[in-house]
Amino acid sequence: MTQASYTVLSSEETARALPYPELVAQLGKAMAQYAAGTIVAPTRQVLNYPQTGQMLSMPAVSHDIGVHKLANVMPDNQQQEQDIIQGLVSVYNAQNGLPLLIMDAPVLSERRTAAVSMLGIQALWSQGPEHITLLGYGRQALAHCDAIMTLYPKARVTLTGRNHERAQSVAESLQAQFGDRVQAAAAVPDRTDVLIALTSSLTPVYHEPARQDRLLIGLGAFKPDMAEFEAHTLLASRLYADDVAGARQEAGDLIQAQVDWSQVQSIHQVLRTPAPKDKPLFFKSVGSAAWDLAAARCALHHISQA
Repeated sequence: MTQASYTVLSSEETARALPYPELVAQLGKAMAQYAAGTIVAPTRQVLNYPQTGQMLSMPAVSHDIGVHKLANVMPDNQQQEQDIIQGLVSVYNAQNGLPLLIMDAPVLSERRTAAVSMLGIQALWSQGPEHITLLGYGRQALAHCDAIMTLYPKARVTLTGRNHERAQSVAESLQAQFGDRVQAAAAVPDRTDVLIALTSSLTPVYHEPARQDRLLIGLGAFKPDMAEFEAHTLLASRLYADDVAGARQEAGDLIQAQVDWSQVQSIHQVLRTPAPKDKPLFFKSVGSAAWDLAAARCALHHISQA
């Protein structure tokens, strides 16, 4: 009988196994396979814990591996100075079902989410960003800053949000690593050519009209009752999503704006054919277990090369 032998990665090891250049490349391949149906990933299942918090279950399978991410979202953890998101990603051999790898779910999610944003920039802003503003200053902002500095070493980053003091504090902590390329501001600088919203706001936090000289990316608003962008901004834009089926159920911005879903295209299409330049561009990322599978492939390859 074959005995299971698998590798367990700590949070730090998970981060090292997911370098951004390779992760973005794997995500591009996975999006094509997901569109073709050779990666199968159902919409996430959400279960409420009896007291507080939720368990999110996200499986995906393909010809080579299967993955299952179980992530717990526990808002009360902040009171005990623990991270709100806890969980693991298990990776399996698709031929025999044997476990291959266990990874840290929060770190994997942070890095693959940031990598999806970078893929959106690659697809929709081919000239490359000069000034990226991050609307938000939590852990996703840290991951995005790391990804931007890795893949766009000439770009500058501004952090902003409702709490300017918090944005300033986070920016100062990042300056130790990235220098003055990271700054904070009380409002979105006019020179911003890419803006990425990373909040958990229930009401819009970006109120400006759509602009053809600015790519907008939305990562928060992952429930129908949440929104980061005004409806008028979205309705004036050409709309893209990483997973259109998932966006129909979860993308609060688009749902509340009552967009014409026939006009929301998959970012996969733009990776094959450049987007028209006739309207401002908006990219919504809701996430998918298919992207976790891409991250698992990246980690397996990284480990095999070590």
